[in-house]
Amino acid sequence: MPKETNKVELRMAENMPPDFPSVPQRFKMTVRNLNFFYGNSQALHDVSLNIEKHKVTALIGPSGCGKSTFLRTLNRMNETIPGTRMDGTVRLDDIDIYKDVKDVSTIRTRVGMVFQKSNPFPQPIFDNVAYGLRVNGIRNHQIVEEAVEDALRRAYLWEEVKDKLRHSAYLLSGGQQQRLCIARALAVRPEVLLMDEPASALDPLSTSKIEDLIAELKNNYTIVIVTHNMQQAARISDFTAFFYEGYMVEFGETKTIFTKPSLKKTEDYITGRFG
Repeated sequence: MPKETNKVELRMAENMPPDFPSVPQRFKMTVRNLNFFYGNSQALHDVSLNIEKHKVTALIGPSGCGKSTFLRTLNRMNETIPGTRMDGTVRLDDIDIYKDVKDVSTIRTRVGMVFQKSNPFPQPIFDNVAYGLRVNGIRNHQIVEEAVEDALRRAYLWEEVKDKLRHSAYLLSGGQQQRLCIARALAVRPEVLLMDEPASALDPLSTSKIEDLIAELKNNYTIVIVTHNMQQAARISDFTAFFYEGYMVEFGETKTIFTKPSLKKTEDYITGRFG
């Protein structure tokens, strides 16, 4: 990787304290010196990043640059892939999610995930949203009903489906299915929401609804989103990290990254010269 990448360390100093004990409480997750491997192939190189509470952090970069891999390290989703390994540290508040947690489901409850392609279960709408609650042992019907309604309202979907809760989720449109998947993630009351290109397969109107939803959700959740859409990243995020060939090349406030990036490689990508 070119030596110029290290210049961004000066800009990031205030946002990236050197030691965990000094990390300000405004950071929800902190990543230090993260390396990730698929077998013998290294996908991420020495990534360090702070994720601020109740903000949207966008991960941008060309296909295959490591941004989705990085996203999945934040809730240990990569552990489902055989032959992978990582070193470094990922903390949720003051918990090292790899060393301090034995039951990975507790992390995935606190750090929810919404995938690129909507993946509703072959069940009614209500059961889709209630799934995580039931997996976590919640059986009280009133509690489940209230949680399902609250999650659907938070996902801006309640008014569209309140009379169809026993209908198959597959009858919903693509945009509705994606919001249903967001509601399913929200039902277990996560603290962080990871989103891997949640609007990439949607039409402009559905995309706009997802973006409006993200803007509303950040009042209560910390959000990290992977997107290939530069305009979308500029519209919805507070911070942006640019990944290239497995390195996090540059990170900062979105306005600065998109108007005055420190590195030419960042500028070239944002302006469409490559990628």
